[in-house]
Amino acid sequence: MTRLFPRIPWHAVSWKNSSFLIATLLLTLTVVPWYLWTHGLSLFQGLLFVGFFIATGLSITLGYHRLFSHMSFKASWPVRFGTLFFGAGAFENSAYVWSADHRRHHKYVDHEDDPYNINRGFFHAHMGWVMFKLAPEPPIDNVPDLEKDSLVMWQHRNYVSIAIFASFILPALIGYAWGGVSEALGAFLLAGVARVVCVQHMTFFINSLCHTLGSRPYSSRCTARDSAIMAFFTFGEGYHNFHHEFQHDYRNGVKPWQFDPTKWSIWCLNKLGLVRGLRRVPAERILLAEVAEKQRQLDETLQNRSITLAEQVRVRLHTAHEQLQHATQVWEAKKAEYGRAMEQKLAASRQRVAALKQEFDQASDRLRAAIDHWHQAHQLARASMA
Repeated sequence: MTRLFPRIPWHAVSWKNSSFLIATLLLTLTVVPWYLWTHGLSLFQGLLFVGFFIATGLSITLGYHRLFSHMSFKASWPVRFGTLFFGAGAFENSAYVWSADHRRHHKYVDHEDDPYNINRGFFHAHMGWVMFKLAPEPPIDNVPDLEKDSLVMWQHRNYVSIAIFASFILPALIGYAWGGVSEALGAFLLAGVARVVCVQHMTFFINSLCHTLGSRPYSSRCTARDSAIMAFFTFGEGYHNFHHEFQHDYRNGVKPWQFDPTKWSIWCLNKLGLVRGLRRVPAERILLAEVAEKQRQLDETLQNRSITLAEQVRVRLHTAHEQLQHATQVWEAKKAEYGRAMEQKLAASRQRVAALKQEFDQASDRLRAAIDHWHQAHQLARASMA
């Protein structure tokens, strides 16, 4: 084998992970088509596949990712149990280990200690890091909060049993109850095996394609990118540039028109009283990130093309930038002052809190006006370079 494929690091192969990934893929490409050819695709089998795909896929994006890894909201016992149960059915390890890897990815993104560093190649980021263990496993020392969560640790201790039951046994039992052995086999193959392959590669896309395709409107400091196409295939996780810049926001598709079913699900659960404490980045801070990135791109263009802006344009852009900086400083100060007042809110200080709220709103309005002024100056500068 080593002579046939000399470039493969056989000493580092994770045989357990590799065997599972290859076996489920082969079954999906061979036995699943045979079943569909001989039995056809019934409405029941199609709905069961979609149901388990949504349940396990959302358990990863909503549960493993935004809840347990980033603590972007707080969830009730039923939501935590449901995402841990069906999340195990995605066969992507326990929430405890998954979150540790993902927090390490954010801390060291694009660097050597990033578990799925895209700079080591597309295949490595997509699934190679799961199949090959090229370095010793780092200690799990970045999830102390999850170690205090009894449900998370229960799932971690019993992960394999829960995964097998949720992923393969449960759909087969539902199929058997619906139509006997034939339907049980179909449910095992479609809602079980094929669905696992689809959900896993959907998640792998976030680590590979979402660091390859798309734009970087909020920050170019890392390879994470925003892509509406990838958002469609990943329950909204495709707005990855925003996520890396504002990782604790419960939203990835922050614009109203952006496709983010995970965000919508969290919002609905909040309205039902099942989750609370949704964390949001202030809209002004998001606008400032977009402005900072556009300014960086403008500076880079001017430097690379050795362009000197007309004096009138340069002065206007400089003035707009200074006004924006001043408005930002005032907004930050008023925001902090108002936040402290809200934390220490007392009946006797209601009038003061209301006054601070008014001052903060006024500062927000001035900041947005300064941002609009900067955009106008920026557009003028771009136009003069055309």
